[in-house]
Amino acid sequence: MGFIMNGFSNSLGVLDKLVAALNAHDIDAVVACFAEDYRNRTPAHPDRGFVGRDQVRSNWIQIFAGVPDITAAVTRATVDGSQVWSEWVMTGARADAQLFDMRGVILFEIPAQSIQSATLYLELVDMSGEGPDQGVRSVLAAPPHSKEQS
Repeated sequence: MGFIMNGFSNSLGVLDKLVAALNAHDIDAVVACFAEDYRNRTPAHPDRGFVGRDQVRSNWIQIFAGVPDITAAVTRATVDGSQVWSEWVMTGARADAQLFDMRGVILFEIPAQSIQSATLYLELVDMSGEGPDQGVRSVLAAPPHSKEQS
């Protein structure tokens, strides 16, 4: 993992433990990386946010079952004190044998020996073949969903 570090931080050690636990599919070790009152934010999907380790466990049990050979890698990370900006690649084959390829950025707050919060910007890789012009048209064609529009 390539990284830039500003000041001393144990944050990369916690991040390394998380990646190792994910790749070992060790649910207890994954959950142990998170604080009891862990806060998850997903700005592009706000209803998916949550607080607490129980949901971390539930999510990863589902992911390990749905992508039995999932592997995770942090390709780049920048640390500034307790804040970590990290670029992730998660790949594998889904239980139905279809490719799973998720990439993006996770911003962590790791003030001590566990992850206090994370803001996720992860998406499945879109292999639809649409180029940049069609991609822009696709984004503009579908109005954003909001509770006010429902």
